[in-house]
Amino acid sequence: MSTESLDRQRIFVGPLEEHLRVIGAMRGQLPMVHGIADRLLEVVEQGGKILWCGNGGSAADSQHMAAELVGRYKRERTPIASIAITTDTSALTCIGNDYSYDATFSRQVEALCGANDALIGLSTSGNSANVCAALVAAKKRGAFTVAFTGRSGGKMKSLADATLCIDSEETARIQEGHTLAAHMICDWIDLGWFLRENS
Repeated sequence: MSTESLDRQRIFVGPLEEHLRVIGAMRGQLPMVHGIADRLLEVVEQGGKILWCGNGGSAADSQHMAAELVGRYKRERTPIASIAITTDTSALTCIGNDYSYDATFSRQVEALCGANDALIGLSTSGNSANVCAALVAAKKRGAFTVAFTGRSGGKMKSLADATLCIDSEETARIQEGHTLAAHMICDWIDLGWFLRENS
């Protein structure tokens, strides 16, 4: 087999096969995902909001999912209160400079998150210090907390009310699992909100 053929296998076929394995393994976690979705729907139905946070690709995922709720996922309905606390560069750099990077999310949680709200923290390792601190701050305020992680869940597993661990060691595959689960959750909330408005 040529070097080019080996590279094609490693770069294209291998990741696809691993993606299918990881996504298939999520079938066993559907009750957990549905439970999280039910609780988040309750949060928004009771007038609360959903906050999201993460670093790097998980920051982008946070922004993506908040937008699905504020805009719409599939159905025409009124907006749902959701905020990615990863997007305000002035807040992030101010907090990072005046306090520490570890406080970038927890400080915003203290300002924006109440007992009727929810926080979803994303970290493929489960050990991101600023996401862990945000979960702790949200729980202190009485909010419902969710951790999206990979591997064994890391430190976040013991900090959140509910934890989704994607069965992979690869950052990209974990993020793909997070996106699928978050889209399922957004779809459930989207449907529930739509039915509430049109009942």
